[in-house]
Amino acid sequence: MSLFRKIFGFKSKDKDEELKSNERSKYMPEIKLPIDERFTINFKSNGGKFLYCENLDEIFQNLQNIITENQWEEKKVLILDERLQTKFKDSHLIATRKISEATFFLTTCENLIANDGSLLISSKQIFEKKLPELPFNFVVFATTSQIVESIGEGLRVIKTKSRQKIPTNITTIKHFKSADEKDFLSYGSSAKNLYLLLLEDL
Repeated sequence: MSLFRKIFGFKSKDKDEELKSNERSKYMPEIKLPIDERFTINFKSNGGKFLYCENLDEIFQNLQNIITENQWEEKKVLILDERLQTKFKDSHLIATRKISEATFFLTTCENLIANDGSLLISSKQIFEKKLPELPFNFVVFATTSQIVESIGEGLRVIKTKSRQKIPTNITTIKHFKSADEKDFLSYGSSAKNLYLLLLEDL
């Protein structure tokens, strides 16, 4: 994917491309970045921490690195999704279903929204809990195929996948750092310390 090539190398080529784009006429249509790149740029600008993984082994290794970095080895993790608990059963996590006991929350999401860098979640991930009730620390496991253009597209994907029973409590997480008092758009939102473990599946 173009984004990950840019992150992990080919810097001189990027600089050449940047120079060429600066030479473009102001009347030329704006160059639209690939969807994965737009998501990553917007996600990071929201304060999220992004870890790209090529396989599940890298997912498990990066999860352990996050736990070690934050000294969560003896801390409990909130896991509400039983399938996720099965997937990470060899990671030696101390799982709980009680929010009051948990230091961090391990979850999935419905979609990753490119145009604002947010994460779309629903009752499949958080049941009927409200975001402020959940732990401050989030670790989200997602795949590159979950990146969509907009919230509207994400809602259409949910509706298509869940024809029999559409999940409730659909919301987005957008602010991954303390809200700036000067930014009235983020005022009153529930900021989270969020790590994204993104698995390449395309």
